[in-house]
Amino acid sequence: MFDNMPYHWQSHNVKTSGVDDMVLLQKISESAIVENLRKRLMEDCIYVSFNSTYIGPVLVSVNPFKILPIFTDREVEMYQGAAQYENPPHVYALSDNMYRNMMIDMENQCVIISGESGAGKTVAAKYIMGFIAKVSGGGPKVQRVKDVILESNPLLEAFGNAKTVRNNNSSRFGKYVEIQFSRGGEPDGGKISNFLLEKVKNDKNYAGYSRVVSQNQNERNFHIFYQICFGADNAMKENLGITSPDYYYYLNQSGAFKVDGTDDHAMSVVGIPNDIKDEIISLF
Repeated sequence: MFDNMPYHWQSHNVKTSGVDDMVLLQKISESAIVENLRKRLMEDCIYVSFNSTYIGPVLVSVNPFKILPIFTDREVEMYQGAAQYENPPHVYALSDNMYRNMMIDMENQCVIISGESGAGKTVAAKYIMGFIAKVSGGGPKVQRVKDVILESNPLLEAFGNAKTVRNNNSSRFGKYVEIQFSRGGEPDGGKISNFLLEKVKNDKNYAGYSRVVSQNQNERNFHIFYQICFGADNAMKENLGITSPDYYYYLNQSGAFKVDGTDDHAMSVVGIPNDIKDEIISLF
């Protein structure tokens, strides 16, 4: 239903509020930056760049808390191989620039995604990996590697993400994802290291709690507990001795049990054998 919606970059005659590169502001200050982001967000322009920095390209994004039609195959084609300033700022532009630098210079590339809870870090990482998967080509074996890399996200989210009052799929951990490429630019492997799960801070003035211990009202524990309770068949429930999540004090403190946007099938896609899956699930 989004195909006929106008994009702000489809016509050079469409004036957009604010500037898409922060260095073009007449005065760079915190208030000027915030006002520029506000103006652009009002027109669903969620990306702004900082193109003149000593640390490399910087892309600022604002979470619109709604679905925008700017992540389709059309945008992939638009940004793939495009010049740096040919199109407005976009996570695909950053991804393409990184991929081409890797191919041309044969040097490792790194993207650091930072922001407060609910800023859209998890989704941004998915879009970057999705773009690389679409533009890197390859046969069935390469596609298998891509599938495993992409499906590692919902698998880790099941064990490390939780519903908070601000975000239905809030990452409660940090990770470093490494994708390895062949000389032809095709993904041929990957690994995830430094998986840092949240924990209770040892500070008497700290009011927050880890999901391992407690949840606030309308929040949930980690997705995996609810997925097991809701997704297990009768045989598994009997074998594991589990029932609905409202039975467990560990899960029923907040009154929230269901949330949209989770995936219960990632274990199969990444190749975890059934017996190992059963052992993992039995731990919970």
